Amino acid sequence: MTTRSGAPMPKELQHWMRAKQHPARSVDCPHCKAVARRPCTTPSKRRQLELPHPQRVSAWAQAFACCPDCQVTPEVPCHDEGRARTTVHARRYQEAEATAA
Repeated sequence: MTTRSGAPMPKELQHWMRAKQHPARSVDCPHCKAVARRPCTTPSKRRQLELPHPQRVSAWAQAFACCPDCQVTPEVPCHDEGRARTTVHARRYQEAEATAA
């Protein structure tokens, strides 16, 4: 995710930009393979100083929060009526952020 001028950042993510590091850095990134506590990297292996990849944030939410939508426990992937999702539900992100705060 890159920050471009004129493209406002979602308010729920702005507070993480001011923080030292996003809590999602506590897990490995499935997208760029960055290890825990290390920043995500670009395809040219340069450090990505902004937010972690969305896949990493999803992995973090899955690892640490229960999902209010599909009622799964941490570590269990979200689903929609029995069909597996590639990401977690938005409310699971909120749950993870609430536990990290």
